[in-house]
Amino acid sequence: MTSPGSKKVVPGDGSEKNHSGNLGRRGDLNESGSSSSGGGGGEGGGGGTFEYFGQVYHLGSNKIGHDYCHLRFLFIRGKYVEMYKRDPHENPDIKPIRRGVIGPTMMVEELGRRKVSHGDVYVIRFSNRLDERKKGEIACATAGEAMKWVEAFDEAKQQAEYALSRGGSTRTKLSMEANIDLEGHRPRVRRYAYGLKKLIRIGQGPETLLRQSSTLVNDVRGDSFYGGGDNGDAIEAHEWKCVRTINGVRIFEDVANFKAGRGFLVKAVAVVEASADAVFEVISKLDKHQRYEWDTVTGDSELIDSYEGHYDVIYCVYDPKYLSRWQSKRDFIFSRQWVRGQDGTYTILQFPAVHKKRPPKSGYRRTDITPSTWEIRNLKKRSDAEPPSCLVTHMLEIHSKRWCKWKRTSYSKFEKTIPYALLLQVAGLKEYIGANPAFKYEASSTVVQSKLSDIPSGEYVDEEMEEQFYDATDSSSDEEESDEDDEEQDKKEIKVKLKNVSWAIASLSLKQPKGASNELDTSVDPVDIDPSQIQGSLRKGNGDKDSNCWNSPSGMGFMIRGKTYLKDNAKVMGGQPLLTLVSVDWLKVDKAVDNIALHPKCLVQSEPGKKLPFILVINLQVPAKPNYCLVMYYAADRPVSESSSLGKFVNGSDSYRDSRFKLIPSIVQGYWMVKRAVGTKACLLGKAVTCKYLRKDNFLEIDVDIGSSAVARSVIGLVLGYVTSLIVDLAILIEGKEETELPEYILGTVRLNRIELDSAVSFEVRDLTE
Repeated sequence: MTSPGSKKVVPGDGSEKNHSGNLGRRGDLNESGSSSSGGGGGEGGGGGTFEYFGQVYHLGSNKIGHDYCHLRFLFIRGKYVEMYKRDPHENPDIKPIRRGVIGPTMMVEELGRRKVSHGDVYVIRFSNRLDERKKGEIACATAGEAMKWVEAFDEAKQQAEYALSRGGSTRTKLSMEANIDLEGHRPRVRRYAYGLKKLIRIGQGPETLLRQSSTLVNDVRGDSFYGGGDNGDAIEAHEWKCVRTINGVRIFEDVANFKAGRGFLVKAVAVVEASADAVFEVISKLDKHQRYEWDTVTGDSELIDSYEGHYDVIYCVYDPKYLSRWQSKRDFIFSRQWVRGQDGTYTILQFPAVHKKRPPKSGYRRTDITPSTWEIRNLKKRSDAEPPSCLVTHMLEIHSKRWCKWKRTSYSKFEKTIPYALLLQVAGLKEYIGANPAFKYEASSTVVQSKLSDIPSGEYVDEEMEEQFYDATDSSSDEEESDEDDEEQDKKEIKVKLKNVSWAIASLSLKQPKGASNELDTSVDPVDIDPSQIQGSLRKGNGDKDSNCWNSPSGMGFMIRGKTYLKDNAKVMGGQPLLTLVSVDWLKVDKAVDNIALHPKCLVQSEPGKKLPFILVINLQVPAKPNYCLVMYYAADRPVSESSSLGKFVNGSDSYRDSRFKLIPSIVQGYWMVKRAVGTKACLLGKAVTCKYLRKDNFLEIDVDIGSSAVARSVIGLVLGYVTSLIVDLAILIEGKEETELPEYILGTVRLNRIELDSAVSFEVRDLTE
């Protein structure tokens, strides 16, 4: 083991070298820099294998129905997982209590925040795609740690599928396809052996949870399924002007919205010297003593209710003497919904609410708090030694006439209002974190390396490993692990005119990418695509003023990776889509429907559809009551070139498709709160929700189960509440990760104009069943 203040690097020759550094405490994120390709075999060998370790909580219920929350130490080595009661680095003689493999049918979902006996934790669920009854749960102290574990398991799953594609023993292949068994007692521990290569430590361990404060680490991985750059991937129609600076906080007004006549959209922006994960924990925490140090409005808060880990209801009491001449106390209720993007950016939506548990009471004046949103985005570090920082934005809509007077004078009655106090929350947050150096320095990441001798492994045999990792989270047998050790550990929108979009586009002097020229087979003559011969249940519109219809805009409203993106992160404006949107179906179904393209009445099976060289079917399964399916059909006038990026995607494995299938959303017109919730960041759908793929004949169908993610369900629920007033643009593309795959290009686009839920065609009418 390395000593504090140094990190051990093991070169390929096996010698050891010490480099000065700051070796993190228990739970820091660690990654080795080894490039050694020798030693070990199979998954464990080679310098490309990442390995993750850290402390988590194992959640479940025992045989007599008692809930437990046991502290465990988790190890991911390639496609293998081990669970210990103690850190095996600090306890060399300890044996794993469970061991299993990560199979291709494993699904990992981040469920959000949940209250347990120790306090609030962030829960991750593991399940079998083929059998939903087989599942287990672990928990982390912070949302950032939970997302890193989700990425770690996804990395392991990709390694498992890669190993399968490379070949191997028959027994190994059968093991990869074996059904998962969660029932019964803990399986017999079997052995396998691989040397440790790239070691990444996740989380701050139990100390974080016990302190109830976040000191998260930075993610040292290069590309954690990010959907693009930092500032969004769709052009927004905002024109922000700084109107005042207060205590290092800039106050902006959206002057593009000034003539809309519905209010003033304003925001407070500041750079905070802490990671986005740490700032999110401070904002979301309701501890009165901590909030008294930075929050003048919602200091006395109480959690009333919580739903699905990403939505809660807060009751707050405040004394208005600091804001107005009224002396009676006031109270209000607001809902709080949060989302963590794939790039680590947090968005928190706050709405006024009512709740039966807190009716109006005597002596208090019930007030509606101003709707607002928080956005917390990590800023890129110029060097590893630089402490983390993030950009914090608090946005709200102000209807008070006092706002205009306040902008012109040094004092007005606006400073005695709740909206003003909400804006100043950013200043209080900035000063509070700045006065606590722990937020700045405890998040430093650490790089270490470990050889096989660091972990007690013995002689292991890969072919004997058949148990799946679900057995490591089996709630039916965990009471066997309970002992004195566990008991000891437990102690510790304001509509935006569409013409503003063209203004924004005109202000960008960017060249359109030309990366799609070789995606289709140019040796074949193109066919004529006549959309008039293909009719879907949702009609094509006649402009942006039309409603309950679709159109296909150009890709100029989206920013995509340019040719030099890997060197300078430069993005360029999208061009014309490669594929033509020929039809859209808007369907009402009892439950999500897969494989729509196989049905005889589907466009793909029609005579015009069979004549098309290639059709991409995107089936967005929308969870609601009832459920909906938005099915989009994109056609190519030539066959897909097999050697192109599109060809590799169409004919590739599901894991490859999951890692490349990208969608960019943009609310062109609609309520500003919905805009903030949806955002404009590109999203790798295969990493965010469950995607199923069907490749047959001349088509590829992608079934996107939006309901498979609690976060996606909450966002789509908000969107459906305003859908009749929204104009939504979507762009689909294949993410370019290598230089040969750049620049990116737009596969297809769709604009949905003020869709009416009642217009969805019932599945009995179209008879779209498998």
